[in-house]
Amino acid sequence: MDSGLAALLGAAVGSAATLGAAIVNGRAQARSQHAQQSRQHRRDAYARYLSALHDRDLAMDAVLDALRPDRPDLTAVEELTARFVTLAREVHRTCEVVILEGPASVAAVAERVTNASADLAYVMRTMAEDARAGDTARKAELSALATERKRALYEAVKEFRLAARAAIGQAV
Repeated sequence: MDSGLAALLGAAVGSAATLGAAIVNGRAQARSQHAQQSRQHRRDAYARYLSALHDRDLAMDAVLDALRPDRPDLTAVEELTARFVTLAREVHRTCEVVILEGPASVAAVAERVTNASADLAYVMRTMAEDARAGDTARKAELSALATERKRALYEAVKEFRLAARAAIGQAV
């Protein structure tokens, strides 16, 4: 074989191997970038959800505090409840994004947060209805139930944080 042909053949084989390695590396880098972008989208969705939960929980606490006196200021209760409802809608909206971003394990925990939140909101609404009716017979019982449900909600949110961290690949 002619040495020039051998050199040309060697260069062609070397170029093909280099091209193959570049393609493999390019695909690996693209997968890595896609995974990073996916983690970032999830992280952003989870952070917005937790922020909305926090704001809504502060609004719920304000309603519960306004209901604490024996004769609550019903105008203040109504205004605070309206703010709570607005923030609850934002929580629902951000939860939908969490469900879309996934994974299913995080969406399931978000559903538990939603259920715990609904349980507490039910107690809050019952307390507000009783206050409007001037009925204080169940006030102590409902206050204790609200405290219990707040604790359950806190635990569900804590579980969500752990699931979210696991989903975005952070050490738990």
